[in-house]
Amino acid sequence: MILTLADAPAHVHAHAPAHAGHGGTGLFGTVVAAAALAAALAHLTAAARLRGRGDVWPRHRDLCFATGCAALALALTGPLPGGPFTAHMAQHLTVAMAAPLLLVLGRPLTLVLRTLPGGSPARRALLAVAHARPVGVLLFPPLAAVLDVGGLWLLYRTPLSAQAARHPLLGAAVHAHVLAAGLLFTFAVCQLDPVRRRWGPLWRGATLLAAGWAHAVLAKSLYATPPPGTAYATGDLHTGSQLMYYGGDLVEVALATVLATRWYAARGRAHRRRARGASYGASRSPTTA
Repeated sequence: MILTLADAPAHVHAHAPAHAGHGGTGLFGTVVAAAALAAALAHLTAAARLRGRGDVWPRHRDLCFATGCAALALALTGPLPGGPFTAHMAQHLTVAMAAPLLLVLGRPLTLVLRTLPGGSPARRALLAVAHARPVGVLLFPPLAAVLDVGGLWLLYRTPLSAQAARHPLLGAAVHAHVLAAGLLFTFAVCQLDPVRRRWGPLWRGATLLAAGWAHAVLAKSLYATPPPGTAYATGDLHTGSQLMYYGGDLVEVALATVLATRWYAARGRAHRRRARGASYGASRSPTTA
């Protein structure tokens, strides 16, 4: 499905004043950016410790995690290119979709668990949290999708977006939810780290398809009509909506690739186990005259 200028009604000609920084998020953005950079440093240090003691830890995980932290810091502190709505959508795609995918690919929980000494109180506590029933409920893929994409529908199809732009505390809460929900959804779909329950690829794949459809429909609706209570130049509205539509597609394709790759690898391991079991059984079977 392709978004074109002809798809939008002619009456959308409102203009919005430019916002300083085009995407800056004030103190909240500064704090989260500093935390992200600190997390990247901690990740790289822990990975170096693992390699120093002879353990294997792929370097591409470090690259993914560090890139995700840097992207998150840049998106939250700006400035971002384009008009106000386009810059906002670039921030949305980074904070809610691209950065969470990169962070999850870094497998931070697995790294921490491998770094902590076996049987240590900190390791037991972390495993207890990862295996807790509420965490398992939150990682149910359809629920994670509702919290993520449903939150975006609430933000952009109600006056919440306009109110968040006027009230810094509300805006910080919205940004925090967008980041947390994006991480939760990405974690639920990929399921790379050890958690209480691993949902099958059918659940995760169907949820990803449904979430992608809902995200695309939201982008098309924004192309035609801005969020209630806001006013953006028509060209800015169109460009931002197209960025949301096609950028969301790219991240969702990447998520589907991770899901398919993990499924293929799991099937291969299961096949090898069955082959070894059959070979072992044949070698122990009694011979007949």
